[in-house]
Amino acid sequence: MAEEFTFENVRRLTHAISAHVKDHPEFGHKSSDYKQFAGTRPDDEEPTVVIGYDPRFQGNEFAYEAALVFAHDGIRVLMAKDDIPTPALAWAVLEKKAVGGVVVTASHNSSRYNGIKWSPFWAGPATLGVTEDIERRLVVMGQSLVRTMPYAKAERDQWIVKTDFKTGYFKQLRKLLDPKKLKNSKLKIGVDSMHGAARNYLRPFLESIGLDAIGLREERDVDFAGDSPEPSPEKLKGLIDLMKKKKLHLGMACDGDADRFGILDQGGVWISANEVLALTLHHLVKNRGWTGSVARSHMTSHFVDAVAKSHGLRVRETPVGFKHIGDLLRTGDFVLGGEESGGLSVKGHAPEKDGLLACLLMAELVAFEKKPLVKIRQELFKKHGAYHNTRLNFEVPDARFVKDLGDRLKIKAPTNLDGTSVWRIDDTDGYKFILKDGRWLGLRFSGTEPVVRLYAEAFDEKGLKAMVSEGKKIIEGKK
Repeated sequence: MAEEFTFENVRRLTHAISAHVKDHPEFGHKSSDYKQFAGTRPDDEEPTVVIGYDPRFQGNEFAYEAALVFAHDGIRVLMAKDDIPTPALAWAVLEKKAVGGVVVTASHNSSRYNGIKWSPFWAGPATLGVTEDIERRLVVMGQSLVRTMPYAKAERDQWIVKTDFKTGYFKQLRKLLDPKKLKNSKLKIGVDSMHGAARNYLRPFLESIGLDAIGLREERDVDFAGDSPEPSPEKLKGLIDLMKKKKLHLGMACDGDADRFGILDQGGVWISANEVLALTLHHLVKNRGWTGSVARSHMTSHFVDAVAKSHGLRVRETPVGFKHIGDLLRTGDFVLGGEESGGLSVKGHAPEKDGLLACLLMAELVAFEKKPLVKIRQELFKKHGAYHNTRLNFEVPDARFVKDLGDRLKIKAPTNLDGTSVWRIDDTDGYKFILKDGRWLGLRFSGTEPVVRLYAEAFDEKGLKAMVSEGKKIIEGKK
């Protein structure tokens, strides 16, 4: 904020996006290249974009600045009336048949950051071809002045129209879920919005279908109480205390723009994102009768694979990043797509991470099976084997260290870890060492900071600890 993220840069990026849309109709309002959603508008109408923002500092001002650029460039804007979750804005792209959507957000990052997410007409994350084209336009543009339409004219001539997106999104959620089953469950739920964009959506939706919900941190705090709005167990102590005090059945949380989720079972027991993905797949197939393949990211738990295999479903592994999963979801052939960092979407929905939907699906699972998530998880472990996993971040001196580590692994990768042969090495995205006994270790380099991420999975805590130890040795150059 105020360094790279400025009003000037927002204007420049928006102008590059509008030029991209106009020059590439295959990415815009004339395209209809996938099964579920046409995403088209009549050719005699101006293209339309939808714009939203999360509750952080000056989010609405930045959003309106982008809108005035689009208006000047001949693109109409439907503007969210208030801060809005990214998944709700993504659904609006489809509902309003827009050429795309902009969300001003830094997602789960702290208040010192902000950013812009551009979703093309298919309502998922922009793919590499889209982002590269926009970036090239920014380079060519240089520091040239970007013009905007005066606000009074934009409003008077309806180039910018304030729009309610909540009603359409709630309708979509009801279509994906079983509201009657949820209502009859009489679940009592705690909801921690972490001062983020879920604050006017998750608890109100639960209440709209007749459930008791208690909200936490729903007031706007542009500093997120001095922390980052990331739904990890150590940041949900208030929700854990509330669940114990009020004897609630479930606890739910979302990050700053509500595309990621955090789930707590009775007594405040943490259910990891990897486990939520496996539980969701189990629920959709067993209780809802859904069919299709499954997409998961490279470093996501193989627990998902075990559940899929038991139902005869195929699993596709993608590089890290939901854009790869979203690309598969667009086909309509995948029942579920997810990643270990807390991203999930399903068939028939926008191919974008939806933290609210993930939370609601966990409530629906409990409503169907009438037992706590921990018990359902234990039953799946008994059937498929227990899966223990973790992700750790290791700060390294600089990008040079990361390069040296990568070069070292290319020349001589370990063939034995914790006394067990490495059965396969997958270098699709980082390095994933899959052992003969089914355990695995992953090392991946951050693309934005000097950090090495360590992922590990085993079938008990002892095996997991050994995998983490081996990973540390590799990073430190001791193996």
